[in-house]
Amino acid sequence: MSDTVVNRAGSKRGAGLKIERIYTTAGVHPYDEVTWERRDVVQNNWKTGEVVFEQRGVEFPDFWSVNASTIVTTKYFRGAVGYENREWSLKQVIDRVVLTYTKAGK
Repeated sequence: MSDTVVNRAGSKRGAGLKIERIYTTAGVHPYDEVTWERRDVVQNNWKTGEVVFEQRGVEFPDFWSVNASTIVTTKYFRGAVGYENREWSLKQVIDRVVLTYTKAGK
């Protein structure tokens, strides 16, 4: 175990972390640099063919695979399927995760 000395009363806030732009264009929202499409996610039981999950009209980048969009829709979208508050876009998932990290960093 290491000993750490913390002086919170006299400590000053540093310059912070500087993050340089790499993959985006200044003045353009990153979502606007991607082509988005609506698709239906339907999972069937492989034995019976019965539909075990269905969410229509979900939004993903056009270059995402069907498998990737199915995994995100079934595992990471929040809200109950069939209700208005259910997430329907990867944008909503990204915004939620980014907001969580932003709040934790403040």
